[in-house]
Amino acid sequence: MENAAATHPLTRPADAKPPESRMPAVARAVLYARDPIGFYSRLQRRYGDIFVVSFPYFKRVVYVTSPELVKEVFTGRPAQFRAGEANATVLEPAVGPSSVLTLDGDEHMRQRKVLLPPFHGERVRAYGETIRDAIDRDVDTWPEDRQFSLRPRMQAVTLEVILRAVFGIRGAERERRAAELIGEFAHRSDLITTIPGLRRDFGSWSPWAKFKRARTALDAFIYEEIADRRAEGDAEREDVLSLLLAAKHDDGSPMSDRELRDELVTILGAGHETTATALAWAMERLLRTPRVMTKLRESVDAGEDEYLDATIKEALRSRPVIVDVARKLSDPAVIGGYHLPAGTFVLPAIAALHYREDLFPEPFEFRPERFLDGKADTYTWIPFGGGVRRCVGAAFAQYEMRVILKAIIERTELRAPDPEPEKVKLRNVTLAPGKGTRVELVARRA
Repeated sequence: MENAAATHPLTRPADAKPPESRMPAVARAVLYARDPIGFYSRLQRRYGDIFVVSFPYFKRVVYVTSPELVKEVFTGRPAQFRAGEANATVLEPAVGPSSVLTLDGDEHMRQRKVLLPPFHGERVRAYGETIRDAIDRDVDTWPEDRQFSLRPRMQAVTLEVILRAVFGIRGAERERRAAELIGEFAHRSDLITTIPGLRRDFGSWSPWAKFKRARTALDAFIYEEIADRRAEGDAEREDVLSLLLAAKHDDGSPMSDRELRDELVTILGAGHETTATALAWAMERLLRTPRVMTKLRESVDAGEDEYLDATIKEALRSRPVIVDVARKLSDPAVIGGYHLPAGTFVLPAIAALHYREDLFPEPFEFRPERFLDGKADTYTWIPFGGGVRRCVGAAFAQYEMRVILKAIIERTELRAPDPEPEKVKLRNVTLAPGKGTRVELVARRA
């Protein structure tokens, strides 16, 4: 079949449509669930830079897989390429209508401006001690006489960081209660919440009803924390919630309780589950690539960060935590020479882009050396999305990964009981190691 990218965009007739597989939608959904990364990389190799995929609920989704087309989407007019509306389809039940993820236009930029300062520069590095303390305490509890999964450990560490550095929660009992509520909320946030057609209340014990109860309980806790912090009025506190309480919009107004709640839940989802999964993948890749592990250990022991940062970038390339980022067209657009109608979902396919051999030679190899120049091209390496919608917490996530991976390398020697790579498993909207990154603790180094 002719590669779609071989036809010059200017020669395409107005009624031309991007190529689309004739495989039944249900079969495509099964293939995607079994191997999400392989699914998209195979489609890219067969159909080229732009193609259509239809799933059982989401019909005719257009994927773009070249840096040039990704740039078109990321730099397109935000009013036309609406990320908030696209995200809201899946995420609004969890993160809410005031989340930076579900807003568009001026409201999105208004919210983004107040969220950016706590997650950049010196503010991020100020949380280093909190992050290191959390991982050190957890490493002290790792068993030496049996296998265990690393991902749940990373979830516990990143949750502790969120509770202390973001929520600013103090006291063991309060932390325990928060962790309990967040755990239940995360457990109930599954396909029932992400697929609109499944949001049906069939009684108090139906999945949707259970999700709503978990959300209500967590919301009550968050609003209580906000109220207590407002009453406390401690200007010296530097957790993210305290900084957001002190922040002002351009018109001088403070963030409302609803805005604070939605952004805290957004940070919780984006900075807890995803970062923990990325850390688990990084260790899964390292434990199956001895050459890289040896080089990383040598560089860490020498007090160098360059190879560590490259390893993090390569982990996020080879095992992206999410497979795509979404935009919904408010007006018709021409992308890759194709005329797409209003209402079309257009998604840069992270998994396909990261596995293009012309961009990343031998893409299935775990090779941090690709990133040793310190740069990752804006439109080829996109684990955090891009444009004005790039993840607000990207710098925080990478810094947290640096501190935690460095601690693990400094303090432990681990091995993978099974030499075979762990398969990618779809967990809600994230891609996780199938066995949670099973490891054995060989020795403690410090």
